[in-house]
Amino acid sequence: MSASRRLSPARRLPWLPALVLLAIAAAAGVGAWLQYGERQALDTVHTVGRDEPDRVDVTATVQRVDAAAREMVLRVLVTPRGELAEAGGISPVEDLTLQTSTATRGDLSFKAHQRIATADVPVALTGGSITDYPFDSYRAAVEFGAVLGGERVPVRLTLSNNDALFTATVDAESEGGTALAEIGLSRSTSVLVFAVFMMVAMWALAVSVLIGAWFLVSRRKGLTWPALGWMAATLFALAAFRNSAPGGPPIGCLLDYLAFLWAEIAIAFCLVTTAVSGMRAESRADASGAG
Repeated sequence: MSASRRLSPARRLPWLPALVLLAIAAAAGVGAWLQYGERQALDTVHTVGRDEPDRVDVTATVQRVDAAAREMVLRVLVTPRGELAEAGGISPVEDLTLQTSTATRGDLSFKAHQRIATADVPVALTGGSITDYPFDSYRAAVEFGAVLGGERVPVRLTLSNNDALFTATVDAESEGGTALAEIGLSRSTSVLVFAVFMMVAMWALAVSVLIGAWFLVSRRKGLTWPALGWMAATLFALAAFRNSAPGGPPIGCLLDYLAFLWAEIAIAFCLVTTAVSGMRAESRADASGAG
């Protein structure tokens, strides 16, 4: 044996460990950069309204986006300020009504001299469809106006997002003391990356099974039980893998039509074809042995 053949792979490719480490470092760096961007997006706070001494502060946080129900849940904390408040903003001096937009289910009312608690406000979503998952996007119109003791008072709105599965873009303005916000919602970067990875993985598994089936059928192998078990396990594991998609998209979304359904069909076809071909090969072998 020549000296070159006796060399280990590490000695023949001395740069391979460094290349692997560089690839790992690059992947980790890209991941950290993406995570930092998402964290910055979640930490972004949008404020609209004048900083007047006598006003009502409304702190609204997107808690959950239910794309299937076409609904967004806002957690709202109302805090009167200045002459409108008692005990540092814990309660209003008179009955307070927070008027909301038609997209919500109703106005919020708070009694005078009583502690104000947070409230979860459902908001209807418009535009988009969950069948476009993971590229679906939605919009929601939010409006807050305040009436204290029968008189309109200015509102200062602070809006943020706590749903890590969605990225929120906000276009807000104040008009006559009323805070208006147009919220755009789309899937976060992590959801997009994972969903695309799922589609690539589904096709890769389907192609792997297709190559294995072609090898077994073309060489007229018999019933190779490990291969058949692997194909069957892949068929059912793929369904569980698909159900782990973040956000729980329903069957029939874009993810299914781009990858999942076709991968399942290909794997099922390969499994049946390999089993039938193996059975025929076994039958011919038995007939030759009997002869």
